[in-house]
Amino acid sequence: MLWYKAWLETRWRFLIGLGLLVCSAGAIVLAYPQLMKLLPMASAVDTSGELGRRVAEGTALARSYRGYIWSQWFSQSLRQLWALFSVLLGTGGLLAQTTGGGALFTLSLPVSRGRLLGVRAATALAELGTLAIVPSLLLPLLSPAVGQTYSLADAFVHGACIFLAGSTLFSLTFLLSTVFSDVWRPPLIALAFAILMAFVREVVGGPSTASLLGVMTAESYFRGDGLPWFGLLGTVAASAAMLYAATLNIARQDF
Repeated sequence: MLWYKAWLETRWRFLIGLGLLVCSAGAIVLAYPQLMKLLPMASAVDTSGELGRRVAEGTALARSYRGYIWSQWFSQSLRQLWALFSVLLGTGGLLAQTTGGGALFTLSLPVSRGRLLGVRAATALAELGTLAIVPSLLLPLLSPAVGQTYSLADAFVHGACIFLAGSTLFSLTFLLSTVFSDVWRPPLIALAFAILMAFVREVVGGPSTASLLGVMTAESYFRGDGLPWFGLLGTVAASAAMLYAATLNIARQDF
């Protein structure tokens, strides 16, 4: 019953996210032939400024299909949309239900608060894993439609890194949902954190394995330097710590 209840609470956020990501993956693959027609025009762009540098970098990546998929899908569309839905799926919980009285029914169930939160978190994480991996696995299936091939292993690895590293955003939102009783502050704070991480990555730079976004997109793996193991372990540990803290917060609440 708990699993079904958690599914009912999150299903529309999950299904909308899955639909958007599947459509986005298909659009990126099908747009590749049109982009190839535009690549010769990019050589005429002045590369002396910051905008020109970015255009030149994007053009260089797009010259190979693997680079195009990584830069357009894993580094942009999937990362951004997945981060948004990880925050949305982390929103809610017992404190948010107190305003409508739903928490009283939930707490009356013959289970511990820890199990209630554990099932809610596990359900959302399973949904987030599906959002990260299933649309990515469509890339190898759709690529022959544009005369290209893409590695199934690469699709799985990048999708798994998005899920493992990006789950910190979900866990942060989940933790904040046990601190604030409204449904707005937790996602807004988590999104502000994600934007800050992107800003720091752009301004400070440094190795991709030292930034959350670099670990999420597995940039080191794409560039042939192996998986960001330390970054993945660090983000998984941080997620586990925040989920445990959320459990402690709910255990201390007086409903």
